Order: sequence, then C-alpha cells, then structure tokens
Amino acid sequence: MNSELLPIIGAAAGGVLPALAWLWFWMREDKRNPEPRRVIALAFLAGMITVGVVIPIQQAVAAFLASTTVIFMAWSIIEEVAKYLAARLTVLRSKENDEPIDSVIYMVAVALGFAAAENALFLLSPISGESFSESLLTGNLRFVGAMLLHVLSSAVIGVFLAFAFYKSRRAKRLYGLLGVILAALLHSLFNFLILNTAEEHLLRTFLYVWIGLIVLLAVLEYIKRIHPVIKQRISN
Repeated sequence: MNSELLPIIGAAAGGVLPALAWLWFWMREDKRNPEPRRVIALAFLAGMITVGVVIPIQQAVAAFLASTTVIFMAWSIIEEVAKYLAARLTVLRSKENDEPIDSVIYMVAVALGFAAAENALFLLSPISGESFSESLLTGNLRFVGAMLLHVLSSAVIGVFLAFAFYKSRRAKRLYGLLGVILAALLHSLFNFLILNTAEEHLLRTFLYVWIGLIVLLAVLEYIKRIHPVIKQRISN
C-alpha cells in the first residue's frame, strides 16, 4: 500500500470508528422503533459534509475577530447552526421522523458525522508527522472532549424539537430556534473553559460534559414516555 495513503487511512479510522461506536450506543435509545439505517447513514454523511462547508466560513469570520476566545465562540455558533440546517435539509423533514425521540437521534447522528470528519482532519497532521503514541493521546482527548460536546449540544436541539413534536408549525420553529441558541451557548461555554482553564484542570471541564450527557439520558426517558400520552390526547 502506498505509504502516503497510510496517514489518511489512519486519520479516517481514528475519526470515524469512535463516532460509529457512539452512534450504535445512541441508536439503542430508540430500539423499540429503530430508525432506518439508510436515514441514519444520510444524517451521518450530512454531518461529515457540513464540516467542509463550515471551515471556509469559520476562516472568513476569524479574519474579522481579534480575540482567540471570541473566534472560538463565533465558531461554536456557526457549527451549531450548520449542524441544525444540515439535519433540517436532509432528515428532519423525512416521513421516518414520526415520533419525538427521532429528532434527538437524527441530531446526534449529524453531530457524530460532523465530529468524525472534524476529528479525522485534526488527527491527520499528528499521524503524518508525530509518534503513534502522541497521535493516540490526541485522539483520546478529542474522543472524550469534542465528540461528546457535539453530541450533547446537537442533542439539546433535538430535545427541543421533541418537545414541540405535536405543536404547531410556528411553535416548532420557535422551539428549534431556542434549541440552537442553547446549543450554541453550551458549545461556546465549553470552548471558553478550554481556553481559560489550566491544563491540570481540563479533566474537570470534560466532567461537565459527561454530567450533561447523564442529564440528557434522563430527559430521553421522559421523551419516550410522553409520546403515547400526547398521541392519545390528539385522538380524543
């Protein structure tokens, strides 16, 4: 095999395989009425493609901003808006989006696709020019940090969409907007903490993300239970 292809293959595997593992975990949250794999694959692919759209926009915006903190916060907003638009243009309007929890699963799938492509690009340089152990360490930090952050922030949007699933079109738009705003705030807060926290305390920042995911899992259990109740009210 061409040695020039090895770093690309390694970076792709390092970015995609962890994302697929997390995708399998989240799909189990809807195992009673699982989503079609083709739709999940479309959401994942949409997330990956979105990275190629977002990077030039982020670079253009960064040219007008002076502070590193402000740049990263602006990038957070761009990423959350882009992930939501990618989901909306591909899977959220699908007829397969037929119960509240589906919105969460689809947003998570888009987020994991985005994180997979982002992490692959991030790993490409270390794998090409540094030691395997250093690349592995970098990959692990990205795995527990950025990937879980993308899941959490996009899932927040999905949760808001789930709460508005049986509401009017106007309410759905409002809930979607609120979800994007909160996701952008969470993403920006994480980036602010990463940039302004001493290295020895970074694990504490990652712990906040894990706590957020635990809360998210509890909210998903609530979403699963409200589906038949709302459906019964509509039929009456």
